[in-house]
Amino acid sequence: MKRIERLGTGIGWRPEIAEAVERLPGLDWVEVVAENVCPGHLPDSLVRLRERGVTVVPHGVALGIGGAGRPDPGRLSALAERAEALGSPLVTEHIAFVRAGGPLTASPGLEAGHLLPVPRTRDALAVLCENVRIAQDSLPVPLALENIAALVSWPGEELTEGQFLAELVDRTGVRLLVDVANLHTNHVNRGEDPLAALDEMPVEAIAYVHVAGGLEKDGVWHDTHAHPVPRPVLDILAELRRRTDPPGVLLERDDDFPPPDELAGELTAIRQTLESAAADAPAAPVRGVRPARPASAATEEAARERLGLAQAALLSALVAGTPAPEGFDAQRLWVQSRALAAKRSDVVAKVAPELPQILGSGYRSAFVAYARNRPMSSGYHRDALDFAEHLLIAGHPQDPAARRRLTHWWQDRAGARPPRRTTRIVRAARAALVRR
Repeated sequence: MKRIERLGTGIGWRPEIAEAVERLPGLDWVEVVAENVCPGHLPDSLVRLRERGVTVVPHGVALGIGGAGRPDPGRLSALAERAEALGSPLVTEHIAFVRAGGPLTASPGLEAGHLLPVPRTRDALAVLCENVRIAQDSLPVPLALENIAALVSWPGEELTEGQFLAELVDRTGVRLLVDVANLHTNHVNRGEDPLAALDEMPVEAIAYVHVAGGLEKDGVWHDTHAHPVPRPVLDILAELRRRTDPPGVLLERDDDFPPPDELAGELTAIRQTLESAAADAPAAPVRGVRPARPASAATEEAARERLGLAQAALLSALVAGTPAPEGFDAQRLWVQSRALAAKRSDVVAKVAPELPQILGSGYRSAFVAYARNRPMSSGYHRDALDFAEHLLIAGHPQDPAARRRLTHWWQDRAGARPPRRTTRIVRAARAALVRR
């Protein structure tokens, strides 16, 4: 495996902290959410950083490379375009699935709006490896994949996380993006040993490392990326450094951004952790234990079908209110379902900020109730319109002025299309309001 170039210490670039990021001392590189940038219209801040020699790496969140279906060519093309536009040395994604159903399972397509765990089984590994090869053939630069945090565990798993990652690297040569915050999250929520994972994974395949914060609530660790990095996460980072010298380490922060001096302080803490652990590192890196590649009697298509059915059943339970699949912890699925609905409401509030303004404090509870049995299928903008339409048909909000504002908002954004029955109902409601 060709060694990846050194990246140094970096931070996740976000529009809200763009100016602060540009002023951070000693910044070597940044990571940007791939889906949030347009290759032909890069933000001025990113352009200035690149002109200074700061490396920019696109980090995808929507490919769903761990899903049962083959990677979408359009999404792969978009990742490739961003890597080329940014002059990036690599592109990264997640070992996760984000959608399920569709033609493979002869069922409606479902979108999670979130990264969901892949079962650590031979079937899932076989499918993932083939999906990785497809992605690698479509990208102009190396691909690195990130381990994710999860609230739920799949029943009947055959491999540990470290073994799963080791076999994935063995079969595909893909690089790893190791998120030490996610290792901590899985330790708290699923009882997994982060040090055992580090011992089993091929640390020489690491392209870079993520560090992030979160918080514990009711015994569940939430990987928020909106809180300071806790000591246990830095301790795992130190353990990783004692095993290998990662080419890059990056601080992730996605919300509740602190003042610039606090961001700089967190980067300093990361650097100090790495320097201190380097003094304790052995002369040679500890290589991950690589299990032998097993022979599989199942064909890839059969594995895809079995995985597709399993992922569709899980996602349906999470976003459509169907019963929990056998072997899953129903209480954990309920917690995950609520978290997905809450995250969905937050994203809709960002893409359609007028909705919480119109609905006031009742917005979040109304959206979570709406989302409980109504899965998203066409993106967040469509989700916002469907939510508003649902409220109007049900006669909400009860305040006539608010309902009038919501009706106008919905009609202004619904676009020119043949009106459905529900559309005609809403227009009739608007006409009735105007006559009052």
